[in-house]
Amino acid sequence: MLEPLARIGRDPATGGYVRDAWSEADMELREWFAGEAARRGLDLREDRNGNLWAWWGDPAARPGVVTGSHLDSVRQGGAYDGPLGVVSAFAALDRLKNRGVTPARPVGVVCFTDEEGARFGVPCMGSRLLTGAIKPDRALALTDDDGDTLADVMARAGRKPYAIGRDDETLATVGTFVELHVEQGRALVDQERPVGVASAIWPHGRWRIDFRGRADHAGTTRLADRDDPMLPFARMVLAARAGAERRGVVATVGKVHVSPGNANAIPGRVSAWLDARGADERDVRQLVAELAEGMDVKEESWTPVVDFDAALRDRLARVAGGDTPAPILPTGAGHDAGIMAAAGVPAGMLFVRNPTGVSHSPDEHAEQADCEAGVVALAHVLEDLCR
Repeated sequence: MLEPLARIGRDPATGGYVRDAWSEADMELREWFAGEAARRGLDLREDRNGNLWAWWGDPAARPGVVTGSHLDSVRQGGAYDGPLGVVSAFAALDRLKNRGVTPARPVGVVCFTDEEGARFGVPCMGSRLLTGAIKPDRALALTDDDGDTLADVMARAGRKPYAIGRDDETLATVGTFVELHVEQGRALVDQERPVGVASAIWPHGRWRIDFRGRADHAGTTRLADRDDPMLPFARMVLAARAGAERRGVVATVGKVHVSPGNANAIPGRVSAWLDARGADERDVRQLVAELAEGMDVKEESWTPVVDFDAALRDRLARVAGGDTPAPILPTGAGHDAGIMAAAGVPAGMLFVRNPTGVSHSPDEHAEQADCEAGVVALAHVLEDLCR
């Protein structure tokens, strides 16, 4: 199943993927999901926020056990972040059916929309809307790089943008959610285990910082006469790195817009996006507050720490680990499972070993044997949770 997905949204020049929400690539990915659901005789549904659900059994009769992930990507991302969880979900269902297992509860496969937030800047958009973690008015007004709003692109895709928002009817179908994901880091390599279980997701957020100056000629304007916003921007980047080291957190500026963007002109404005994360919310908040003094800073998203349900976590570790419980580890990466858990849904995560730890890059990788071990572990988990 990974092979046909590997052709969708791939940049032939870099080998990376560009799969923005509601783009042409996203529409093709949705068709692929629908085809896999139909091939298995599953009941396919799309909720009012654009999330896709494929059901084995009737969730109206009893809340089900749901697994899955997302199919969109960061720009120039890898082939496993998201798709591995969706493919493994379908493969785990195949394994159960081939073994003649008849689950006592409905089993669902979900594909959440716009998990990465690459187009509109807010991650986990589908699960945030589903659970009410973001207000519909704010979501619909978000714009992409071309100035199109979420409302615009959903309408062009044939959806009803003003129907989005918290969906209690759909939430009621989810009794438990387990997300499988490629590991983003290399803790499992050090522990020599193919599958791990998440304990918690670090608090994390994104902030937009605008630096305003005066556009001018690069060759004729004396240094003393310049008001160049690149200088305070550069100081902020260095300060973020130093502050992160001092506080034991991570801080990244990975997206910058320079206006007007001429090579022979002093810019008039620089907009930068800061991503900050850490084990302790206070350290992250203090870093951002320190950087924000005297600057124009806007918080675009914030996710507090998510501690996954301890009983479910230990159950997953025991069932997924085979003879020895799977290792339990925290992560600094955000996931839809974290949004669902924060909304009160019993949720957990399985990680499949990443041999290099590289993620959000074309070099992201997982070995075939480890992917198959993840499917086996997920199938055991689903069977156990459906007893």
